[in-house]
Amino acid sequence: MTYKETLNWMFQQLPMYQQKGSSALKNKLDNIIHFSEVLGNPHQKFKSIHVAGTNGKGSCSHMLASILQEAGYKVGLYTSPHLKDFRERIKINGKAIGKGNVKDFIKAHKSFLEKNELSFFEMTVGMGFHYFKEEKVDVAVIEVGLGGRLDSTNIIVPEVSLITNIGLDHIQLLGGTLEKIALEKAGIIKRGIPVVISERQPETEGIFKLIAAQKNSEIVFADELPIKNYKTDLLGNYQHKNIQGVVATIKKLKSLTVHDHHVKAGLKKCIDNTGLLGRWQILGKKPKIVCDTAHNKEGLSLVLEQIKKIKSPQVHFVLGFVNDKVLDDVLSLFPKNAKYYFVKPNVPRGLPAKELKDKAAKFELIGEISKSVKEGLEKALGNAKDDDLIYVGGSTFVVAEVV
Repeated sequence: MTYKETLNWMFQQLPMYQQKGSSALKNKLDNIIHFSEVLGNPHQKFKSIHVAGTNGKGSCSHMLASILQEAGYKVGLYTSPHLKDFRERIKINGKAIGKGNVKDFIKAHKSFLEKNELSFFEMTVGMGFHYFKEEKVDVAVIEVGLGGRLDSTNIIVPEVSLITNIGLDHIQLLGGTLEKIALEKAGIIKRGIPVVISERQPETEGIFKLIAAQKNSEIVFADELPIKNYKTDLLGNYQHKNIQGVVATIKKLKSLTVHDHHVKAGLKKCIDNTGLLGRWQILGKKPKIVCDTAHNKEGLSLVLEQIKKIKSPQVHFVLGFVNDKVLDDVLSLFPKNAKYYFVKPNVPRGLPAKELKDKAAKFELIGEISKSVKEGLEKALGNAKDDDLIYVGGSTFVVAEVV
């Protein structure tokens, strides 16, 4: 198979959560454990850092990888989902896995994958871990895909774990309260391994303390540590919270040598070092066009706070969501005096633009339907003046169509 044919097989033959939803999930670790044994347990051949959470785990993972690169290490980075190219999920020192590596891995293991009916995410985790072993990385930063306890990445025993902000997302799978979701995220806490909590939340603090105590694991809340006011090239005021968790994690990383100047350089060169996309990314200046992958109440609250501070004469929202979001909580956050362009991200889970428009009208958010994200952005550009702000978001998949 060609690289394109290989990707088509991966995407179509086996369901993928980002595309299909809950039907893609396998709520057990049996498959990935079996696959890892077939691969020679590659995850045991390199050091790792595990990152879970609802908001900020992608940014934190990239920051950690950038800092470790600046410290001179060969760093693997496993993240999800991808925005433009599948290979974004598996990188070493900012360079994506080669097309040939993807193709050869699937070719070598295709019969096993078919026979055992591995999910898209399970095979991708196996691919990433195998690639990191083959390339002899010093350390890999591993981002949880969904939840934590039963996530396929949760076979690793990291040097330290990081749990970022907890929000109400994927509630049909993880639970309808912050406490239940925190319990799933806390599943990455390993016996005797330190865990850093980047943001103290009253609903979740007790859960993390309880699980850490049961596992005899040191627990650190980032706000307890004296952390400098570091700067990063990742825009967005919300990154300050992420930086606290990242720096606290680095401080607990005893097996690797990282100095303060590595932290400073890594945070300032995160985009250059890792190629991160879609976090308060500026796409244009007159008018200012910003996209961001925030897609739940907690994430969007922070984004909308920042939009208020910009004080543009008119804000235009090119907005789309997937169909499993609790939209009442989200839409109530948006300003009534903005102009809206409702779109459907081009994935099966995408919420129809007409349905989004009708739901938004209940919150006095008035706008028009566009046939695509691209058309929505074109309409916004046609109506916006130079001093206006255009925001594109609501879903990772909306952002993927404009970056």
